[in-house]
Amino acid sequence: MDKSGPRGSGRALEVYLVGGAVRDRLLGLPPADRDFVVVGATPEDMIARGYRRVGRDFPVFLHPQTREEYALARTERKIGPGYRGFAFHARPQVTLEEDLGRRDLTINALAEDAQGNLIDYHGGRADLERRVLRHISPAFAEDPVRLLRLAGYAARYAELGFTVAQETMALLRSMVDQGEVDALVPERVWQELAKALATARPSRFFEVLRASGALARLLPEVDRLFGIPQPEQWHPEIDTGIHTMLVLDLAARLTADPEVAFAALTHDLGKGATAPEILPSHRGHEQRGLPLIRALCGRLKAPRRFRELALVVARYHGLAHKLDELRPGTVLDLLQGLDAFRRPERFEQALGAFEADYRGRTGYQERPYPQAARLRRLAAAAGAVDTRAIAAAAPAPAQIPGSIRDARLRALQEALGRR
Repeated sequence: MDKSGPRGSGRALEVYLVGGAVRDRLLGLPPADRDFVVVGATPEDMIARGYRRVGRDFPVFLHPQTREEYALARTERKIGPGYRGFAFHARPQVTLEEDLGRRDLTINALAEDAQGNLIDYHGGRADLERRVLRHISPAFAEDPVRLLRLAGYAARYAELGFTVAQETMALLRSMVDQGEVDALVPERVWQELAKALATARPSRFFEVLRASGALARLLPEVDRLFGIPQPEQWHPEIDTGIHTMLVLDLAARLTADPEVAFAALTHDLGKGATAPEILPSHRGHEQRGLPLIRALCGRLKAPRRFRELALVVARYHGLAHKLDELRPGTVLDLLQGLDAFRRPERFEQALGAFEADYRGRTGYQERPYPQAARLRRLAAAAGAVDTRAIAAAAPAPAQIPGSIRDARLRALQEALGRR
């Protein structure tokens, strides 16, 4: 309890640390942002003590010194469809138990008082020890965002062995069957997806969505990859969906960049549109995937940088894997397509996704991917060409692009040991 407000007199505020900070401390993880619940207070009480109100839908205040969030204890009631259809009631009479009871999972309904005493009305500590994600009450189903957040927790804590309780998974399926997930707005789906892509095991996010049936509703382009066969000679795992999950987790292992993880997720979307008569071959899947990526990114309102990298990786991953078979002109086309000379950072991102694709196969996870180092060496050779000097010496401006290409081709021929 906060025995002394920042300023002002009167009774002490009844303050509790809640949620993620308590949960992660018990898990031995670095502390999350600290959030507090204030019981028995009014907005006027908070303002009199110097807190600044920032909550739009319900009373949330910033501490005048720490800038940490303090929310008045509240209850909520479902009044309409989707995650926005709630009425909130924050009154001094709302108890801590009532406030914690409106939360999503037992592991998020933990609190501590000012003396560090744990308050656990819903068995959250036991579920932390069991490594179980479990909903508190049937009210969980009233907010479809909770399905996405639970899938995100499954990915975030996958390395700790967390699983979803059977009764909670059954509730997720009923939410999908009743159409609750259809009320999710694209921006919120993208927000939770992007968070999951930044975890160590993003595949768990998609596994939970698929098991609940939500993946087919939210990301049908990804869902339809499961069950699509690939040649066993190159893909011992055979199933394209399984391959995609392996690539996704390998990308997360190689880099913490969610843009690379998204490119890994979408690199083979074209295989979901392969004509059945040519299976298990997927000839031309790179090009088939491009409109699917554009449509997916447009629907979810994905940031432009995610879309651009995903398109580049989908278009060129097959070519990069065959680097040793390519002619110098094709190598140059590949480097230019990857924008290696102007955007070296994105070039590196693409190489990371290529490596994840190559190694994201059963039995390939620990194999080297020498193509990445070779592409870097070739990009450096071609990029060393003095384009300014070539431009200055060109008889006419129209000849500059051709002269630069010729010079880069010669540099690549020399680097490749070909004449």
